[in-house]
Order: sequence, then structure tokens, then C-alpha cells
Amino acid sequence: MPATPHRVGVLAVDGVIAFEAAIPDRILGTATAADGTPLYDVRVGSLDGGPARTSSGYRLLPEHGRDVLDAAQTLVVPAVALAAGPGPAGDGTQAREPDPEVLDLVRAAAARGRVVAICAGAFTLAAAGVLDGRRATTHWAHAARFRRRFPQVRLDPGVLFVDDGGVLTSAGVAAGIDLCLHLVRRDHGAEIAAATARRNVVAPWREGGQAQFVETRLPDAAGPDTSAVRDWALDRLHQPLGVQELADRASMSVRTFTRRFHAETGTSPGRWLAARRLDLVRRLLEGTDLPVEQIAARSGFGTTAALRQRLRGEIGMAPLAYRRAHRVPHS
Repeated sequence: MPATPHRVGVLAVDGVIAFEAAIPDRILGTATAADGTPLYDVRVGSLDGGPARTSSGYRLLPEHGRDVLDAAQTLVVPAVALAAGPGPAGDGTQAREPDPEVLDLVRAAAARGRVVAICAGAFTLAAAGVLDGRRATTHWAHAARFRRRFPQVRLDPGVLFVDDGGVLTSAGVAAGIDLCLHLVRRDHGAEIAAATARRNVVAPWREGGQAQFVETRLPDAAGPDTSAVRDWALDRLHQPLGVQELADRASMSVRTFTRRFHAETGTSPGRWLAARRLDLVRRLLEGTDLPVEQIAARSGFGTTAALRQRLRGEIGMAPLAYRRAHRVPHS
């Protein structure tokens, strides 16, 4: 674990959405090593060290100014309230253009380390030019206006968050929590991220590629939902599991099962299984001494080569490199 906590600066400007400004401290600020050592030093700052008026009609009183933001290894740009605009999807635009000093701050942060936007904070990142040519996301309701203003950004409005290396963006509200947990997972591994999620009583992991808008409904009288099948599959990740087998287990046709599965989880059965298998791989690499061949078998990847290809594709690391970087010390 690092000797000193990773420095996180949260930008507070007039119009900031208070809930989203609080997410980094709530998640990153509660992430600790096994011995209780804080892993992040999260500080909220404004450009002049003065108060920032929130979108809810009250003021934030940051204890820090520009110096904390300039020194941050990760700069978080929360959403600023958007003025109502035309469009059936509740499309809107920023009430005012970002201060040039904010844009300079964002550019400098992207050049030296990592910059993160929550929800409509992506508008600020795009205005600063740090999203040019990159894949990014924002709240689905603002996607049309975002595309018109920033056609040079490869916007994907259908996902919860996007990790494009040193620049990360998320959809609205709860997706900011998902993104911060992703940062913990990326920096310190699955076990610490899961512990942080438990501490905050939130879901430990939703994939960045999960749909922003997930239809939630109660199961109807015609049959059960897919939750029991998902629980059943989690105990059998080492086995080859096809959609037909899952659908049969749920007493549904493949078409009905696939439709319900997507409505309940926001993703397909195949993608869900692949993500759960990768979760298991990470836990086993971090917390056990099992050889990679055994981990590949237990997680359902079958061969070391298949596991290596999947892990490299998802996080850019080979299994043993991941183990060295995220090893959980034995007590």
C-alpha cells in the first residue's frame, strides 16, 4: 500500500450539485487498507477558497482553495446544474460557460495525473478539450445537446461510466458512486473496493458498460424473475453455462429469459457471466496462492491463455502482474 494517501481534489463552483460533490469523499474518503490506513486524502476546494452556491439553494463552504486543486493527483469535477432546454428527453445546456480558470485547471490536471467527471461534469471536461477524440459518457438526458456542442467527443450515453485511462466520466447520481468504486478497484483491487462498498451499503460493482436506464419491474404471475438463476449460476462459474441452460433453469424460453434478464440487470446473460467470472479471477489472484491454471479452471475460462487474454483486454495486465499489484497481505 502507498505510504501516503492519494491526493484527490474536488472542484466546487457556483451551481454545483451538492450530492455529487459529496460522492468522492463518501466513497474514496472511506477506502482504507487492511490495517485501517486511509488510501485517499479527499479535499474540496474552490478557485478562491470561498463559498460555492449549490443548485439546491444553499452554499458549500470549502476549507481549501486553488492550491489543493493544483496539487491533486486526481481532480474530480462534479456536475453543475443545467438550465432547462428544448427536447422531449429533458435536454439542457449549462447555465453558463465554465470559467476560463476552471478550464485551465482541468487541462493541467489531465496533463499531470487523472481527471474525473461526474454526470454533467463531462461538459466542463469537453469544454477544456481533454475529451477530444476520447470515449466518454454523461447523463442520457443531456446526450443530444452534448453531441451538438462537442462532436469531437466519442459520446456513449448508454453506459454507467467510461474509463479512458487518465480521463474518466460517469452518468448521473448513483453512477458517480459506481465510478468512484471503480477507481478504488483499479487502484487497490477488488477486495478493498468490496469492503468500501460494504461500508457505504452500496452495490459493490456495476460494470461501466451496464445500461444507464434499466427497466425495473416486479415479476408477473406468468413466471419468476431471473434472480434465482443468477444465484444458481454464481455457484457454477467453473462450468460452461449457456443461455439455453439458464433459460431452462428459469422455466422460460430463451427469448423471454434474455428479455427479462436485460430488463433486470441492464446487460445480456453472456456479458453478465463474463463479468462475474472476471470478478472471481480478481478475488482469487488477490487473496490466494492458487496457480493461474487452477484459477482459469475455477472461473470457467478453461485455459490460462483464455484467462490471460480476457484480463489483458479488460485491465491491460497479465494475471501475475495483477497479483503483484493487488496482492492482499495475509494477516
